[in-house]
Amino acid sequence: MENTQMKPAEMLEQVNKAIAAVLVGGQSYKIGSRSLTRADLSMLKSMRDDLEAQVAAGTPSHLLDRTFVAYFDGR
Repeated sequence: MENTQMKPAEMLEQVNKAIAAVLVGGQSYKIGSRSLTRADLSMLKSMRDDLEAQVAAGTPSHLLDRTFVAYFDGR
């Protein structure tokens, strides 16, 4: 059985595409009797912020890569 759950980085890519679609094509539109309403932009931005935090937490931080610990015993 394959894992069909998307990883945060993959979800982030999809959310960014959805945000771009709203920004370029508008929140909703109607042609004749048919209409399309995209996801709410504020909800998408909130999801993006959460996913960016998840992606950042999952990647190693290089902040302390060159940090060393020294022990002084009081001599």
